[in-house]
Amino acid sequence: MAHSPQTLLQVENLSVEFTEGEQNIRAVRGISYQLYKGETLALVGESGSGKSVSALSILKLLPYPKASHPSGKVLYNDQDLLHCSERDLRKIRGNQISVVFQEPMTSLNPLHTVEKQICEVLELHLGLRKNAATQRCLELLKRVGIPKADQRMKAYPHELSGGQRQRVMIAMALASEPEILIADEPTTALDVTIQLQILELLSSLQEQLQLSILLITHDLGLVKHFSQRVAVMKDGEIVESGTTESVLSQPQHDYTRSLINASPKPLTNPQQNFDEELIKAQNIKVWFPLKRGLLNRTYDHIKAVNGISFTLHKGQTIGIVGESGSGKTTLGLALAKLLSYEGEMSYRQQRLDHLKQKQFRPYRNKIQMVFQDPYGSLSPRMSIEEIVGEGLEIHSTLQGDEKLQAIKQALLDVGLEESALNRYPHEFSGGQRQRIAIARALVLNPEVIIFDEPTSALDRSVQVQVVELLQSLQEKFQLAYLFISHDLSVVKALSHEIIVMKEGEVLEHNDTTSIFEAPQSPYTQALINAAFDHS
Repeated sequence: MAHSPQTLLQVENLSVEFTEGEQNIRAVRGISYQLYKGETLALVGESGSGKSVSALSILKLLPYPKASHPSGKVLYNDQDLLHCSERDLRKIRGNQISVVFQEPMTSLNPLHTVEKQICEVLELHLGLRKNAATQRCLELLKRVGIPKADQRMKAYPHELSGGQRQRVMIAMALASEPEILIADEPTTALDVTIQLQILELLSSLQEQLQLSILLITHDLGLVKHFSQRVAVMKDGEIVESGTTESVLSQPQHDYTRSLINASPKPLTNPQQNFDEELIKAQNIKVWFPLKRGLLNRTYDHIKAVNGISFTLHKGQTIGIVGESGSGKTTLGLALAKLLSYEGEMSYRQQRLDHLKQKQFRPYRNKIQMVFQDPYGSLSPRMSIEEIVGEGLEIHSTLQGDEKLQAIKQALLDVGLEESALNRYPHEFSGGQRQRIAIARALVLNPEVIIFDEPTSALDRSVQVQVVELLQSLQEKFQLAYLFISHDLSVVKALSHEIIVMKEGEVLEHNDTTSIFEAPQSPYTQALINAAFDHS
């Protein structure tokens, strides 16, 4: 006779409401689910569907009293966590139920070493003394696969890569060997190969520790490989749930079907002939000196970009792919003259590399950059009208109505209404903020736009919208794109040529069809396999 699985956590009819001034906003509407011992349950849905809010409710990590629960129970060990005292909750948080947050850089303290932050958890929850805590910290870092763990203990968060920071967060969450791990988008901004490593790590730790994992994600590829059951959320409700296999192979709800089918449409004609040269880069190098000693002498260099050459034509997209630390973003910043570099760079046969910042200014409106995190690159204190129009103050003579008309047109071009003009960045979703960042670049009528991971933190369906937007803008204005990303499905949909980078050097440079159908380098093959194995 088969044993029924042991229920560790039971969420019953949970609602979450936020009070905004006079308004009450219902973020979660009466959801119910169980989490069984040793299993992974995935909560899936787009941004704003209520996944994270419902998960943070479990340990009451929402901003109370602004947040409230009009209905519901969260039962763990026969206790309703929603009605526990703060003292009782403190015993459960980190001990029995731990959380790995989406963005480790904001969750880790930048002023403390890795050792200090993990030891603090061990001292607080397990009562370990200094030497024992240090020893346990080292064991944890080795367990989560951090190389040279004894050296990394002394490092600060900014000295680690994204994947290493996420491993430190997992080590902290597992420090007191909890029963339940809430993993809130643990791999969103990571490269495909690192994503796989982190999820394989969680799977192996789950087996060793009999962990139950609540995985919050918008990536159905990951769900397919790493969860046993799935609950699909939309507008604060669970619209479909069941075993992962049944939900993904026979989805019952239209929304689930739309999530499964969301993938960027490839270019209709990837192998065009381009003749109008815009940017020619030859042997671009960005080396950062390493100094030491009393005299602060340079003893070596980090070769972030080491001798890269390419030509970008009008209406063409070159995709630049590679893992974190491969030098993709550094190359983009150098080409936008936001970093100093060596080598030759020309724009329409005009040499730019020897120009000082003031001399380069007339070219700024023609070579624009859109950054990875629109929330970080848009000023929270400026309205959308001010943000989009800021470049016109410097690079244009437009005034009054003409200027306002140009701003409105840029917003319309990226699919936003005029009503956005007087609103602020925090009032928009991630996808809308990225559209605002694109409008800010477009308003100056550029010929070249450098995109630095513009879709990495967006849901797949929003990614599709942004990719379609970029394709239509390129067609309409004959724009040239340098598209930096680790998401190969997005790169494949947009690019005519692809440059594969590793440790600052070009491993492979070819047209998109050749790269995907006959990759020459084992590294490119590994990237493609990692990307499309779980897509």
